[in-house]
Amino acid sequence: MELQTLLFTFFGGLGIFLFGIKSMGDGLQKVAGDGLRDLLDRFTTRPIMGVLTGIVVTVLLQTSSGTTVLTIGLISAGFMTLRQAIGVILGANI
Repeated sequence: MELQTLLFTFFGGLGIFLFGIKSMGDGLQKVAGDGLRDLLDRFTTRPIMGVLTGIVVTVLLQTSSGTTVLTIGLISAGFMTLRQAIGVILGANI
């Protein structure tokens, strides 16, 4: 396989992956409401619960990068605080 073809394939796949992650985060933000905010508050207020939530979400999505991107999207949308997100991201990386 030529180097040029290999690089185009790699970067093309990476671009599609990142586009899918961004689309998933945007869709979640559009669908989210007060119910999601209450659910996130309940499951991420305590650091240990945040870590467990991060683990569960990562198992469901099967990608820690996706969990991290979703968490950052929820922070920017105002659904989570940075303190809550730290536990979730640590759980995603376990």
